[in-house]
Order: sequence, then C-alpha cells, then structure tokens
Amino acid sequence: MAIRIIRKGNDPILRQIAKPVPAITKAIEKLLDDMAETMYDADGIGLAANQIGVAKRLVVMDVGQGLVELINPEILERSGTQTAPEACLSLPGLSGEVTRARHVKVKALNRRGEEIILNASDLFARCIQHEIDHLNGILFTDYLKPSEIVRQHESGAKQG
Repeated sequence: MAIRIIRKGNDPILRQIAKPVPAITKAIEKLLDDMAETMYDADGIGLAANQIGVAKRLVVMDVGQGLVELINPEILERSGTQTAPEACLSLPGLSGEVTRARHVKVKALNRRGEEIILNASDLFARCIQHEIDHLNGILFTDYLKPSEIVRQHESGAKQG
C-alpha cells in the first residue's frame, strides 16, 4: 500500500466525471488499498479516486464503523433532509453547512465484484453523497454561496 497525493483546490481532475470501472483487477484492488491508507493518513472519513488523480468510479469511506469500499456506486433512492457542516480533503481550510438527503439507498460493487445494496442514514449517507459528488465533478462548495463558505477548519466538519 502507498499513501497518494491528494489533489487540491482547482486541480482539473476534481471537476472531471469519473469513468466506470469495467473489471476489478489487482490494480483496482491496490488502488482501493492505497485510497484507504491515504484517507486514514489524512484523517478523513471518505475519499474518491479522482481526489488522488485517478478518474475512476471508486470510493472508500469510514465514518467510524469500519472501511467501506464502493465500486461504480449509484444512488437509487434519497429521502429526508439534513443540514450539517462539511469539509473536504481536497479543499483544506474550507467548510460550510450543506443540506443533503438524510437517507440514501446505494447500489455498488464490492472488491469481489459482487453487487451490494447499502441503506445509509445521517453521517454515512452524507459521506456517500459527498464522495459520489466527487465522482461527478461536484464539490461541496458548489452547494454554497461564497458568503456561506467558512475559511477555517475549526468548524468541526468531517472531511471527505
């Protein structure tokens, strides 16, 4: 495993739409391992592959219940709303109150190529939405007016 460099700020890859993973290979498994190590090293709770310069539909997350890996994730359902502070490993020093769905149902593949369905709520649902946004070239700041962006990292927002 290796810690990768997290792309930041205006790096163009953060605005690219990631491509689906056609097959789970040893290289994809290593990439997932590197992503997890990078996320933990940066004290984050989520990381999308394009945040480390790879435009593939891969996400790793750990909101305190263990590592979750999603390959080609797709949100099937959203319900409820929640508003809470968010931050991002790719936008250090910035945070803001973002409104998202409180509950999501997600379909993805695991590293064995098996289809999984996750029902997530609260922080886990927020993290999934944040990371899938990354795969679609969307940053959490896109949901905010410039005046709503907090320019310090003492807001208590979890970073994904």
